[in-house]
Amino acid sequence: MIVNLDRFLVEERPYWVELERLLDRLEKDPDRRMDLDSIKRFHYLYQRASADLAKIMTFSTEPETRRYLESLVERAYGEIHETRAKPHRLALGRWFTRTLPQTFRRRVQAFWLSLAVMATGFLFGGLAITFDPEAKEVLMPFPHLQASPSQRVAEEESAGERDRLSGFKSRFSSYLMTHNTKVSILTLALGMTWGIGTLIVLFSNGVMLGAVALDYVLDGQARFLLGWLLPHGSIEIPAIILAGQAGLVLAGALIGWGRPVSLRVRLREVSGDLVTLIFGVAVFLVWAGLVEAFLSQYHEPVLPYEFKIVFGVAELTFLFWFLAKAGSSPERRKPR
Repeated sequence: MIVNLDRFLVEERPYWVELERLLDRLEKDPDRRMDLDSIKRFHYLYQRASADLAKIMTFSTEPETRRYLESLVERAYGEIHETRAKPHRLALGRWFTRTLPQTFRRRVQAFWLSLAVMATGFLFGGLAITFDPEAKEVLMPFPHLQASPSQRVAEEESAGERDRLSGFKSRFSSYLMTHNTKVSILTLALGMTWGIGTLIVLFSNGVMLGAVALDYVLDGQARFLLGWLLPHGSIEIPAIILAGQAGLVLAGALIGWGRPVSLRVRLREVSGDLVTLIFGVAVFLVWAGLVEAFLSQYHEPVLPYEFKIVFGVAELTFLFWFLAKAGSSPERRKPR
């Protein structure tokens, strides 16, 4: 075989450089995932470099180039035939921005059912308060909700610049995060009752929310209600619905719906999604707890209701976009 060495080096070196750069990127980022086209290109460069090494072995005048190619082919061979488990790095950003919304969309039918059950409870609670105002004591277990909405609003606004939570904001927000997370985990765990317990929790939360909302609206305090609930509720309420979604996914795996696979297989199929959803709920509730302690509890004249309402609407809009669109793979352009 006769090879023009100078021409050979000029023509082949760009391919070696491309392979070397690709190997550098793979070694710097062991968790890097290549698409099919990139994998094909990598394999082609490896085969070409291997063939070039075989050709240049006949030239005793190029020991440096031979050693360079030997190293390059060896590294590429190691990447292709690697069998050892690579160290796993906890990519929280990727999990939150991609895995969480993708999991939500994959199980979205359970979300719609969870939302429908809570909405049904909301309507029931609103109608109960409308037709039987005395039902407040049963539907609203919290003492600060037992009084007249107008009375509570007057007390909150008369506090003026006085900070009722001075020195207790962190403790209060921690309590909210812990309590709401416990409720969410319970909502998920009750999926073990074939979803019955999850449905009851969702419905009862909807009843209480509907009763509170109609109580304030009928008393002419809708503006205060929105300014009070929206900043934290726009995240907290969807988080509870997401927990219900997880509980219903678990229930669906237990029921099986006639699928010809074992219970163990069905639970294994949903286990990753359940963990993702409940950890996502926990993240949302941490944010909601901070907002409720540091923003929602402050009313006019300290904070204008309009500001708090706009803040809550912006949160809800972003959450809707995040769950519906985040983590979507961009569409590849089709060749003409």
